[in-house]
Amino acid sequence: MTEPVLSIKDLVVEFPFRDDVFTAVNGVSFDIMPGEVVGVVGESGAGKSMTGSAVIGLIDRPGHIAGGEIRLKGERIDNLPEDQRAKLRGKRIGMVFQDPLTSLNPLYTVGEQLVETIRTHLPLSEAEARQKAIDLLAETGIPKAAERIDSYPHQFSGGMRQRVVIALALAAEPELIVADEPTSALDVSVQAQIIKVLKKLCASRGAAVMLITHDMGVIAQTADRMVVMHQGKVVETGTVGDIIRRPREPYTIKLIDSIPTIQRKDGEVSASHPANDDSAYVQVRNLVRDFEIGGGGFMSLLPGKTQMFRAVDNVSFSIPRGETFGLVGESGSGKSTCAKMIVGLVRPTSGHILVDGHDIWAGGQGHQERRKRVQMIFQDPYASLNPRWRVADIIAEPMRTLGIARNRTEVDDRVAELLRRVRLDPSVMRKFPHEFSGGQRQRIAIARALSSQPEFIVCDEPTSALDVSVQAQVLDLMSELQAEFGLTYLLISHNLAVVRQMSTAVGVLHNGVLVENGPTDAIFDNPQADYTRMLLDAVPDISKVA
Repeated sequence: MTEPVLSIKDLVVEFPFRDDVFTAVNGVSFDIMPGEVVGVVGESGAGKSMTGSAVIGLIDRPGHIAGGEIRLKGERIDNLPEDQRAKLRGKRIGMVFQDPLTSLNPLYTVGEQLVETIRTHLPLSEAEARQKAIDLLAETGIPKAAERIDSYPHQFSGGMRQRVVIALALAAEPELIVADEPTSALDVSVQAQIIKVLKKLCASRGAAVMLITHDMGVIAQTADRMVVMHQGKVVETGTVGDIIRRPREPYTIKLIDSIPTIQRKDGEVSASHPANDDSAYVQVRNLVRDFEIGGGGFMSLLPGKTQMFRAVDNVSFSIPRGETFGLVGESGSGKSTCAKMIVGLVRPTSGHILVDGHDIWAGGQGHQERRKRVQMIFQDPYASLNPRWRVADIIAEPMRTLGIARNRTEVDDRVAELLRRVRLDPSVMRKFPHEFSGGQRQRIAIARALSSQPEFIVCDEPTSALDVSVQAQVLDLMSELQAEFGLTYLLISHNLAVVRQMSTAVGVLHNGVLVENGPTDAIFDNPQADYTRMLLDAVPDISKVA
């Protein structure tokens, strides 16, 4: 019988505190065979990443392995001295981290980083290691690898950086790859490419993969078997098809039911309205934004020395009052630039943005209307909330700035009411942002957006940093608030299933151009543009699992 590459048996990871011991991983057991991709899925705090950290020997102190064993090709590795564990990392176990920008050194070219890793673990000369690095980059799908090898990480897109990280993980030809959320920061089309690269490389090299993710769609497309974790324990394990089609545990059923789908559910009807309606509440007309690139400083004063990059090119759409317009596209398509112009953070090169008939860039009354009526919910709730302020001050700031509340008692009453609206207890207003989970932080961000009593909210990837079940809760909350207050939303996302669930109309951006615009059902069921069809084809669909 074939020996498993990785065998975990009754693993326990504990974090001792002054008065208590927190058990992050509790009795976890599973095997991964050669060439097999095993997906480990669960919400934040389930113990997925901690299990991966235990395998590679990177548990932060005071955490430690308190029980069980981890074997690599039959050899026990969890009790090895640190110097011997360090020799395993890179050589026999490769690691692909979630954020490629933070796992690559910005001061070194990707070639220097690959060559260093290769020469640390393999007996190759500088020239041989460089050639192997070029071959690895080409194998992971980076075009013109021989030229790009001397580029720095910031000169690559997110998807290309993740390919570099995969090349680094494969550099010393490891037997096992631990991939921790390798696609969560990527667009749907780039995600599909990375999944394809991982699967192809595993098949050709016979490497085993432990794929850690909260995205069930990625698991469905990539993994052979899956392990479902909840609160540090394995609740269900089996083939991907068995678990997705015939889940046994209530937690697994809840996780699968929380996944938004790009298929329209029975009974849902998306409203239809003209793509550019002159009577609509929000009107975006012929929006253009150019950026200068290259030739900064003194060079910009010389004629012909500056180049212009058009990030948004003649974009027009409208949103009726109380409805949601979804704006989709890959990274670099111009979605966030559009959002920044609409909320007043970036001035358009040309074009007009009208909210309830007021041009928000005209100055005077339009400027005042924008500050009160237009708010934004950002992608990362931790980065968009001041870590030094208590929740009460964060939510109250727009009220004080706009003079909505007159005294401290009125402010506190309004803050308490807003917290109740977003399903949080008013007693949390004395806490700081770091004391909350990601989903709770995003609720606080929604409460802050509502505090100026806006009518139009721009939501820039509001759920991309959240687990699938928490994402479902936040989307339900946004829908309830829209119905209650008559809010108008611009929803920017690369998650097409979220856009299908929330939007009445959709615009598709590609290289700054709106290539398609119309009712949600029409765009999803009968896309006209090749680019839209490509985006829809790239969406992982768990309903297609055999």
